[in-house]
Amino acid sequence: MPSPEDESLREMKSHFTNSHDQLDWVPLSLTLVEYPQGDLIGKFLALITLIPFAVIAGFLALVLFRRDLHTIAFLGGIVVNEVVNFSLKHTICEARPLRREVNYTEYGMPSAHSQFMWFFATYATIFVFVRLHHNNNSTVSERFWRIIIIASCMAIATLVAFSRIYLQYHSVSQVICGVLIGILVGIIWFLVTHLVLTPFFPTIVSWRISEYLLLRDTTLIPNVLWFEYTNTRAEARARSRKLVSMKSQ
Repeated sequence: MPSPEDESLREMKSHFTNSHDQLDWVPLSLTLVEYPQGDLIGKFLALITLIPFAVIAGFLALVLFRRDLHTIAFLGGIVVNEVVNFSLKHTICEARPLRREVNYTEYGMPSAHSQFMWFFATYATIFVFVRLHHNNNSTVSERFWRIIIIASCMAIATLVAFSRIYLQYHSVSQVICGVLIGILVGIIWFLVTHLVLTPFFPTIVSWRISEYLLLRDTTLIPNVLWFEYTNTRAEARARSRKLVSMKSQ
């Protein structure tokens, strides 16, 4: 014969199970991507459409390890771009394509993924033209890599935008609207950063809190990648020679 404690425990389990079954479970559509079964192109584009999350992770890593004010400003632009997208979506209130309506209830105009990637591609393109150079007489190799960077950003942004149409998460008009808004916000934010924020960077890095956080300003360095490469190589060679000298003594 079951004891009163067993009966109480059974009632608690039954109550928990019933309550658990009555809950409404919804997918986190932010990271959930569906594609047609057996469609290799759809599977490839489903992976492509996750690139914005990789970009955000990369920015967080850059901010954490480089502490460069321009990178932080770039990340701030991404936040501004997302606020613009959210505001437009909840102002226009246009639903996603009907065939996706069963599973997803978020608004679709404009496409957030398309707007995000074209904001990133636009800003990166202008940055490469304006900042990423040695001088006016660029070498052939440097011009080649600048073209590769720009072409890669444009190609990836185009693939992400196309994936939103192919996977039926957005209509063509929603994607085009996202692309145009992303380009516009990217241009505006670069101008804000370059003309308004950048002049304050030297003052910001001189603050005590900035020194504590190891923040730095690389605005006056023409090609940051080349500068960091040459200085790191020179420092490594100097330390190597010093180490060899100490061992020989």
